[in-house]
Amino acid sequence: MRVSRQVAVFVGAIALVMVSLLAGGTAIAKSDASDAPNVSFTRASLGAGVRDGVALSGTSLVLAGSGLATAIYTDPFGHPPITYESGTWTGAWTDTPFAYDELIASWNAVTPANTWVKIEMEGQGSGRVTKRYVLGIWASGDLDIHRTSVPAQGDGDGFVAIDTFVRSKKALPLDAYRLRVTLYRRAGSSATPTLRGVAAMVSAAPKGYAIPSAHTGVVRTLPVPEYSQETHIGHFPQYDNGGEAWCSPTSTAMVLAFWRTGPDAAALAAFPGNDPGTSTPHADGQVDHAARYVYDWNYNGAGNWPFNTAHATTYGLDGFVTRLRSLAEAERFIRAGIPLIASINGKLPGFFFGSTNGHLLVISGFDANGDVISNDPAVMTNDEVQKTYARADFESVWLEGSGGIVYVIRPFTVPLPENVPGLPNNW
Repeated sequence: MRVSRQVAVFVGAIALVMVSLLAGGTAIAKSDASDAPNVSFTRASLGAGVRDGVALSGTSLVLAGSGLATAIYTDPFGHPPITYESGTWTGAWTDTPFAYDELIASWNAVTPANTWVKIEMEGQGSGRVTKRYVLGIWASGDLDIHRTSVPAQGDGDGFVAIDTFVRSKKALPLDAYRLRVTLYRRAGSSATPTLRGVAAMVSAAPKGYAIPSAHTGVVRTLPVPEYSQETHIGHFPQYDNGGEAWCSPTSTAMVLAFWRTGPDAAALAAFPGNDPGTSTPHADGQVDHAARYVYDWNYNGAGNWPFNTAHATTYGLDGFVTRLRSLAEAERFIRAGIPLIASINGKLPGFFFGSTNGHLLVISGFDANGDVISNDPAVMTNDEVQKTYARADFESVWLEGSGGIVYVIRPFTVPLPENVPGLPNNW
């Protein structure tokens, strides 16, 4: 993950109040249950809200046959301008159980050739409604538009750090939001995007984290395939050159492979194809493939969080971004058979680079001590990917580094674990 993104998120309100690390990367508990991090996750009802030029098709939204707006989309990264037709769904206002500092949207959409979608949000609170912020312009492919985040949206209410709306420090509180999704198609095409779902996670800064959290007794290692990001150093400079920059797509590729899905042989033959100058297929070409199809052209990187989960949903999976409050919550997912992709930031004993300004890895299990068994792509070979990190060390760089960000990716047939009683649902 690139430093520019992590720095932007770090200056958000959550990071401003995180407790300090003690020597050795371990922190002492500085909170009780009343200080539990405020996190809430809600899936929108596509049947509610206002539809303009879109229609329900079963439980999904598609472009309607009439009433479509027309205009021209100018791609900022070189594709020719496109005359398009579009329709919008504007969700109902969603009240949050606390005043929130950050919001991250996730979506599940099918975008065949000649189609794409745009995801936006606006906040409400303290007697005003914010402007509408763009959280992503997205397509599963890249031949019509370049998928992208949108820079320079900041105002007195907030800003967008690549994929995260962050309330400005001096802004009045926000306690509601609504999402809007615009469906686009090239004029003259009969294709339509299909929006199958959209959701948002909101969060507010905790007073501190209890680190280490109590081990709940889960001792299990999920058999997640092991891929190294470092074996891809120098691959495809147009998608950020592989290696350290590809921690997120490598982790996403590992989880897709765990669920026995991802690009098929024909897709891999088309991209990445063979090693240059040979007839030998790229080793672990699914990593290169994921990097291309999660790539954010504004960010210049493959670490956009919801772009990764949206890519996973193109294979029929459920995928979303949320925050967890502890490894005890992560253990619920491992018990349910669901690996997690976690974002860390800081110094981590045993980590290949020693410290990181932003890194993604897979939580694949827990040992008898409650320590984290990971599939960490930051190693030189696939054989070295499985690594164990001390529980307190890992929680420090995860909870205090990213506020507990995880990608949840799973088949709809695999039930999510129960949420923690007495706290807002965060998945």
